[in-house]
Amino acid sequence: MADARIAPADFADQSLQALIRLHLSGMRTHSPADSVHALDATALAEPGLELFVLSQGGKALAMGAIRPIEATAFEIKSMRTLPDRAGRGLGRAVLEHLITEATGRGARRLSLETGSGPAFEPALALYRSRGFRPGPAFGGYTATKFNQFLHLDIEDSQ
Repeated sequence: MADARIAPADFADQSLQALIRLHLSGMRTHSPADSVHALDATALAEPGLELFVLSQGGKALAMGAIRPIEATAFEIKSMRTLPDRAGRGLGRAVLEHLITEATGRGARRLSLETGSGPAFEPALALYRSRGFRPGPAFGGYTATKFNQFLHLDIEDSQ
């Protein structure tokens, strides 16, 4: 994708707003009501959380956010790629960008919470291929039969 770029979110971008709505809809469709931890645009714009967007030709194609949860630990939030762009490496590019950003901010560990089932398998495969491993709940999450927690120790993944 020659002219694709990853940059901090511009929340005035309507294609980003549509991507966020798609993400929320997907999480609500494929998760039990008490297990939807996806953030809306207002929450994604809060201080301390940074959303990055991969765009091409002015259109948001993929996104992902990071936020600190401890001095050297960050959480990944809101990873999503447009369905018609899945399987082209966009999610991997965003994930690598998030790892680089978090590392540059002093992260030694990245963690994420996600769901279970077929809708989550592509993302889980991506995280596992990058070295994320199952682990305990973190940051105020409660473990259920549906959700799962993955962690990446940065030093071990370089």
